[in-house]
Amino acid sequence: MSEPLLQLHGVSKSFGAVAALVSADLTLEAGTIHALIGENGAGKSTLVKIIGGLYHRDSGDFLLEGESVHFHNTKDAKAAGIAVIYQEPTLFPDLSVAENIFVGRQPYTRVGTLDRAKMRRDTRELTQRLGVPIDPDRQARGLSIADQQVVEIAKSISVGAKVIIMDEPTAALSGVEVDRLMGIARQLRDEGKGIIFISHRFDEVFSLCDTITVMRDGTYIATNKTAATTEDEIIRQMVGRSVGSLFPKVETTVGAAVLEVRALTSVGVFEDVSFTVRAGEIVCFAGLVGAGRSEIARAVFGVDAYDSGSVTVGGARVPRRNPAGSMRLGMGFVPEDRRKQGLAMAASVQTNVTMAIRSSLARFGLITSSLEEPSARTWASRLQVKTHALDTEAQMLSGGNQQKVVLGKWLATQPKLLIVDEPTRGIDVGTKAEVHRLLSELAGTGVAVLMISSELPEVLGMADRVLVVREGRITAEFARDAATPENVMYAATHAVGAAA
Repeated sequence: MSEPLLQLHGVSKSFGAVAALVSADLTLEAGTIHALIGENGAGKSTLVKIIGGLYHRDSGDFLLEGESVHFHNTKDAKAAGIAVIYQEPTLFPDLSVAENIFVGRQPYTRVGTLDRAKMRRDTRELTQRLGVPIDPDRQARGLSIADQQVVEIAKSISVGAKVIIMDEPTAALSGVEVDRLMGIARQLRDEGKGIIFISHRFDEVFSLCDTITVMRDGTYIATNKTAATTEDEIIRQMVGRSVGSLFPKVETTVGAAVLEVRALTSVGVFEDVSFTVRAGEIVCFAGLVGAGRSEIARAVFGVDAYDSGSVTVGGARVPRRNPAGSMRLGMGFVPEDRRKQGLAMAASVQTNVTMAIRSSLARFGLITSSLEEPSARTWASRLQVKTHALDTEAQMLSGGNQQKVVLGKWLATQPKLLIVDEPTRGIDVGTKAEVHRLLSELAGTGVAVLMISSELPEVLGMADRVLVVREGRITAEFARDAATPENVMYAATHAVGAAA
């Protein structure tokens, strides 16, 4: 039998006193798609960065086609045939597609001039080979995330990559784009490439991958043939316990209206949107990506402007495009993009948690670490944020722990209404259950919750009422006991849905 394409055994990596990897194992065979999964903080990203040459391992074995390798940098890893496709591609936005694919290794003519004709020709062949023809002269800035990923994959195969790592590649893609990417992954597998696929979406893992390796707390747990295991078994391996329910719904007494939205319209974005969220109630916006759900939420909170209509909280009119005014009325908003909109990534956990309440903590106009620390510690503890110290920068945390910090920031304000946009996107199954428990308990204390989610099981599991948004309009409303996958999806895909 031939040697595995890639082997890691007993790999460890520490950052100061923090052990990111304790003992990681991974074996990748050529012509297979191998899932690498685990909770946020399990060590997946650290392992990928070691394979990709960004980090050096402290100990352990790393073999590529049977030969021990020691990469000094990412250039060494690329030269050895390893490519990493990240969730957010890193193309040069002002360069063309062809220039991005050949950056740093441009072909030249016999007279020494740049051979742009060859770059265009080769780029066209590469993208057509992947089944996604893209204009070689098109500027990268205007490409969708899905097309940017195709360009990254084309770049990797143009240099003969043998190992392709896809790190959460589908998190920001629509259903059609996910299907297209999975088709490309299967094609690369059939060509003999070895693919490491990282995802929190079990449906993708079980439909695409041949093998699944599970990590927990920086340690290798198990490798399973996909056909010989189950989702429940994988969850038990990931979290070290049975997750009895991903949706621990607390029964609550629904009170008076907290949020009232009437005839809200932003021309060309959404139109005539009216709904109510009551105390102790979780109302979910369901619908397809691009339906206008996030835009409605951003307008309600005052991030974006709107043309007509009204928003009231507790009977008081919410000022237009004034998030500070919304906060004073008791509103909180956890945005979809936690890294760009929810956190100051270079700031500490402590600073981020207390960011929205700093004025109330100040003494004589001054804020000190000792004034921030009690509140930050309380919420970090309640939300079980995994960090060795409150002064750790937010950018050093896993995605799930970053999400907990964003939630902590808004919960510290003791809101009447909390708007959460895709609260569990990109986080693992164990952390999802914790976030669901937290939102349910929050509603149990009388807080009104407006949640946006693209995951239908999450919508059906958490919502007291489901509002379906299609093309900027609310097309249907369902009570919890009347919401089914069929009628929610019907309303999301048809101009007129069945009302509850």
